[in-house]
Amino acid sequence: MTAVTIKEEARRLVEKLPDDATWEDLQYQIYVRQAIEAGLKDSREGRVVPLEEARRRFGLDAS
Repeated sequence: MTAVTIKEEARRLVEKLPDDATWEDLQYQIYVRQAIEAGLKDSREGRVVPLEEARRRFGLDAS
């Protein structure tokens, strides 16, 4: 599998935006992409919280 560069991914992201997109739209898409990448990295490196623990922390019913 070929590694995709940040520059290539940025081009893809921009191409997916509608023609009337704003700078804020672009910033939001970059933010979402960064958040997803960070979460995937945390998961790969074992920095996760079991579902029951997450529910407990947020005061959610375990059912």
